[in-house]
Amino acid sequence: MSNKPTSGQFRSSHVQSLARALHLIEIMSEYNHEISVTDLSNKLGWPKSTTYGILSTLRDYRYIDQSPTTGRYKIGVRFFEIGNIVSRSWDIHTIAVPHLLKLNAVVSEIVQLATENNGDVLYLEKIDTTKTLDIVSDRGHRLPMHCSGLGKVLLAYHNSAEVNYILSHKGMPAKTSRTITDPAELKQQLEIIRQQELAIDDREIMDDICCVAAPIFDKEGKVKFAVSVTGKHHNMLGPKRELIVRSLKQCTRDISEAMGYKAMDN
Repeated sequence: MSNKPTSGQFRSSHVQSLARALHLIEIMSEYNHEISVTDLSNKLGWPKSTTYGILSTLRDYRYIDQSPTTGRYKIGVRFFEIGNIVSRSWDIHTIAVPHLLKLNAVVSEIVQLATENNGDVLYLEKIDTTKTLDIVSDRGHRLPMHCSGLGKVLLAYHNSAEVNYILSHKGMPAKTSRTITDPAELKQQLEIIRQQELAIDDREIMDDICCVAAPIFDKEGKVKFAVSVTGKHHNMLGPKRELIVRSLKQCTRDISEAMGYKAMDN
């Protein structure tokens, strides 16, 4: 259901002219073609003179473009310029850390943020726990992708050629007796990871250590970052599993939305 106000629904605390202009912009953003002032007035349910006045003001500030041949209107280039400024301000650390801290407080396990860099998992943030847990990852550290939860969830959103390149150049060395070393088996697992939006490292990189990881989607629906929860096997895949998975997915969903991602309705 839309949250956009219709004519006559603007809150009393709002400046009506500004509220009307914003509503007009939201309506125009739904069109991928030019629209006439008459059609837009009918859509909004406003007098043509009101619609024209707002369009003219927005046009003068380059938020609306008007075709010199048809006289019709469309969203202006100024939104593109401002959008780029906003995108540059979306620093992953600034956005993610509050959500990572919240997740850490809920699950009481190590929480990490990572990206793929030159075929490795590069760890960007680590929120520790009060529990004594010695793991091989830390900020700035690199680990193989094929045997870590973060690596597998990031690999799952690479195309086949990129996955083949990484695996062939980095290899798939066994870190424990449970490490997947067969490319075909890993690729089958990547398919499941994409479907579930969840990856598990079940003692594949360190004995008795498990990791559950989920992707972060950016505004274009691409996955460049992921978040993980890491702990002892009996904690991670035991009674706490449901809490960890639910909380992790909520965390990555919140970060994705803050990055501008809009999930498609099922």
